[in-house]
Amino acid sequence: MDAATPQSTPPQIVTLSLMRYTSTASRWWAFVQMGIGPAKFAGVPGLSFVKMLGSGGGNGFSIWPNWGVYGLLCVWESATPEASAQRFFNTHPWWGAARQRAAETCVVYLQPTAAHGRWDGRSPFRAGLPFNPDSPVAVLTRATIRLRHLWRFWRYVPRVSASVKDRPGELLSVGVGEWPLFQQATFSIWQSGHQMMDYAYRSPFHSEVVKRTRELGWYKEELFARFAPVRAEGSWNGANPLGRIAP
Repeated sequence: MDAATPQSTPPQIVTLSLMRYTSTASRWWAFVQMGIGPAKFAGVPGLSFVKMLGSGGGNGFSIWPNWGVYGLLCVWESATPEASAQRFFNTHPWWGAARQRAAETCVVYLQPTAAHGRWDGRSPFRAGLPFNPDSPVAVLTRATIRLRHLWRFWRYVPRVSASVKDRPGELLSVGVGEWPLFQQATFSIWQSGHQMMDYAYRSPFHSEVVKRTRELGWYKEELFARFAPVRAEGSWNGANPLGRIAP
């Protein structure tokens, strides 16, 4: 290939996996994986970015950890990224051990439609589809909170999380993160982009947090990404989240 000829960018798909552990032994195993698990993913074909995630109490948006709920975020890039992801979930020993110990698992396949910001200095998501506000949408936000603003951030989180629950169109919402208190992420799935935006722009608590974030500079690093859900395997809270989408 001529050096001046641009190379095509491989397709990308993202998976967000949630695992619920109920026994003491399985919870301890999951907690230990937060430290040793990432090394297990070195060399996985097609895997370009991976993060192991813990969760907060309640629906995940709490200062107190939930020792029973964990997440795994993977970005797949290859000629056939969905096949690479499926191969991992079908054959990788770590996922097999996690699924065997978990009381419930859910894997959501996603295609990015928008992304801006950075995660540990990287931009892991690449938008490949246009945003359709009439279709289901998933949203991931992640931030590293400046230490001096921790008390302000956690002062508002309980009210924001309560305002998400049972919001019209909300199919799933969970708070996750790499480190308690200062590295936080949220993941949600909505019946449509219109309903997601209605919450984002009309919820007084959410709007207030966004306003104060911009004014006071709460975050050292932040990222926002929007996705088109492809499918979900397994269940969460007893149901497949995408199975609740009205025809």
